[in-house]
Amino acid sequence: MMQLAQSHLASVAGNTFYKLMGTGRGDSFNAFPDFSIYILLQVWRSEDHAKAFFAGSQILDRYRKRSSEIWTTYMVNISSHGRWSGGNPFEARDNIKSSGPVIAITRATIKWQKLLDFWRYVPVSQKDLKSNSGLVYTKGMGEVPILQMATYSIWEDEASLRRFAYESEHHRVAIAKTKALKWYKEELFARFRPILSEGTWGGRCPLEGML
Repeated sequence: MMQLAQSHLASVAGNTFYKLMGTGRGDSFNAFPDFSIYILLQVWRSEDHAKAFFAGSQILDRYRKRSSEIWTTYMVNISSHGRWSGGNPFEARDNIKSSGPVIAITRATIKWQKLLDFWRYVPVSQKDLKSNSGLVYTKGMGEVPILQMATYSIWEDEASLRRFAYESEHHRVAIAKTKALKWYKEELFARFRPILSEGTWGGRCPLEGML
């Protein structure tokens, strides 16, 4: 389903960028794959294009028939820095409300010669993640296992995200190591404001009562 969808998704009207990704075990950044959960990330020219795809896509119907659960979040970009597959696919929108939940996507291609050092430090960098009271949901994902990794996380508000990113001890050290040791060939950090959530995850909507 991952490979057969490529040609179909590449020709979908209004879809300017997409990535089919696998996930890591558990709800953290994990090098071991979870073969039961997959991610489809898409960027659209308009909300109408997105809704048309979700209403009439044959490939999505095939996914639904083979899935026990599907959860979809619509979101608009607040900011995006870096590159993904050679460019920045996200475009920040004006007049986005400044309060409410925030979704963060981080993504990196790790240099081959830095793989061992990177994965050796990952468990340390995540020590403060679960203790952050503002974290609503998190999942590790990626295009290529071990080499191209990403995270998707939901936070109660921007202050919660910033508290983890810049104030938690282990994550601050990870940022410093990233700059000093040059782990990444390519990296991107983007923030979004969720505007709609459809479906469930674990029997419930993680964004329930927040939108």
